[in-house]
Amino acid sequence: MGAVDGIHFPVMVGVDEQGPFRDKNGLLSQNVLAACSFDLKFLYVLAGWEGSASDLQVLNSALTRRNKLQMPEGIANPTWTIEHPVNIENYVFFLI
Repeated sequence: MGAVDGIHFPVMVGVDEQGPFRDKNGLLSQNVLAACSFDLKFLYVLAGWEGSASDLQVLNSALTRRNKLQMPEGIANPTWTIEHPVNIENYVFFLI
């Protein structure tokens, strides 16, 4: 696995559903997680989380759901590092 990244996409939802979709900036968004290989092929995409969900919540969901994000064989205890710790909207997690 090359990288796992989360991103917020703008969404339009009904007025009665907007609360959970508001991100920390007050915008309506959906939090999406994607994983790609070192040759930039998508291996996993998890969409549907409300914008108010933290990146950690989305990552935890990806690692524990039925169709979960699979770790490559041989990695018993993956270590996650953060490429840009200052900007939490652009966390990029790398397996090392």
